[in-house]
Amino acid sequence: MTETLTTETRETLPTGPSEHHAGTTRILHWAVALLVLLTWPMGLMIGFAKKEVVMNFYLLHESLGFLVLWLMLVRVGNKLVARSPEAEGPAIERFAASSVHGLLYAFLIIMPVSGFLATNAHGFPLKWFGLVEVWSPMGKSPDIAWTLSAIHEWSAWILLALFGLHIGAVLFHHVIRRDRTLFRIL
Repeated sequence: MTETLTTETRETLPTGPSEHHAGTTRILHWAVALLVLLTWPMGLMIGFAKKEVVMNFYLLHESLGFLVLWLMLVRVGNKLVARSPEAEGPAIERFAASSVHGLLYAFLIIMPVSGFLATNAHGFPLKWFGLVEVWSPMGKSPDIAWTLSAIHEWSAWILLALFGLHIGAVLFHHVIRRDRTLFRIL
């Protein structure tokens, strides 16, 4: 049984570079994932932070979100030029995976852009990690500040749902199908 399990496991591992995503894709994927896993809960915690540290939470949350935006823009460029393994599975699964990935990309750009613009519209320009003042494309604009904040908040919840679908698909492929999908991004 141990030998069968080893053979079975060996068959599910990628065997060559063409079966892995490009190194840049893998690094960017995990960097963005880590940043989102830090930034998203931090956004929720801001409402519970003590008044004397709430601005520090905002600064860190906004700075990490701005970093996510730039990494996502690099990811879009990388997606256009980097090699990807050939998609496997039934057409409906490939369509679902492509749709969820496309929506993840979209909301990983919409969310930080709307947060950045909302902060500007509320009258708080971003000073990235407290070091670099970021040019503000708009001044204080209370008329649209709450709309931008709502877009940011809704984007966060949509992103959480998409993240859940993504993780669910990873678990489906890894635990039930026992295919190479997870190993391609590792």
